[in-house]
Amino acid sequence: MIAYEQPSAADLDVIHGFLTETYWSPGVPREIVERACANSICVTARDEQGALVGFARAVSDRATFAWVADVMVLEAHRGKGLGRALVAALQAHPELQNLRRWMLGTRDAHGVYAPLGFAPLGIPERYMEIRAWTPYGKKAG
Repeated sequence: MIAYEQPSAADLDVIHGFLTETYWSPGVPREIVERACANSICVTARDEQGALVGFARAVSDRATFAWVADVMVLEAHRGKGLGRALVAALQAHPELQNLRRWMLGTRDAHGVYAPLGFAPLGIPERYMEIRAWTPYGKKAG
């Protein structure tokens, strides 16, 4: 079951445990994950018993732009379309309609998001970034 909801303290334990081992946020402190969730639109996926099995969040001004972040599906639940369903749920959120731009970053899941309309940057030379490669003491990839 997919729902729009802020993660509970127990959910944050699962989310933090997952994110701290990812290539994009290795070693991220729990309080950073908690603050990121509190300032985002969150969506969760739960199994039949109500346990958290997937999560994603969108950072947005709710008018023009959204950044999809921290899409995660626990290993035992992968391959069932949950990652795509979580992002589709964010795209369907009532406060995220008619945005001019959606973005996300991925190293290896382009095929998951392409059916939802995501594509490589059309004009990448227009985009710039400031990147902290080791914000939590481990190099992000």
